[in-house]
Amino acid sequence: MFLAIDPGTMMILIWFAVIVLAGIIEASTMDLTSIWFSAGAFVALIISIFWKELYVLQIVVFLVVSVLLLLGLRPVFKKYIKKNEIKTNADKLIGKIAICVKAIPAGERGEVKIDGKIWTAIANETIDINTRVEVLAIDGVKLVVKKGE
Repeated sequence: MFLAIDPGTMMILIWFAVIVLAGIIEASTMDLTSIWFSAGAFVALIISIFWKELYVLQIVVFLVVSVLLLLGLRPVFKKYIKKNEIKTNADKLIGKIAICVKAIPAGERGEVKIDGKIWTAIANETIDINTRVEVLAIDGVKLVVKKGE
């Protein structure tokens, strides 16, 4: 019932499967991690085509190439590939002090004024009008604040 496949051909199929699987994982995560294992499997596939019996060499080459590419090229590519980041000057608001202009109930929305502009704000504590608040983070278009000094 089972097809008899020689070990050399089996390794070719395994490396091809690793290439496809790593490619699918990379396409779904877009993290620039799995792609290097796909490249390592490609090099091992080439070796397996010419030297079918050298299984240990194929595995060692796969691991070495994958790890070297991962450690060497991933950081370089991460610098130049932008992941849905839209740079604004809003991040400069973090750490600044604002004034609450509409009370902020704990866990709900209110409003603060910072640099002459009104922002929607949320906090884990109740904050009254005219209270000084510190901007901790930006969550979408809302400022995350806490009572300031």
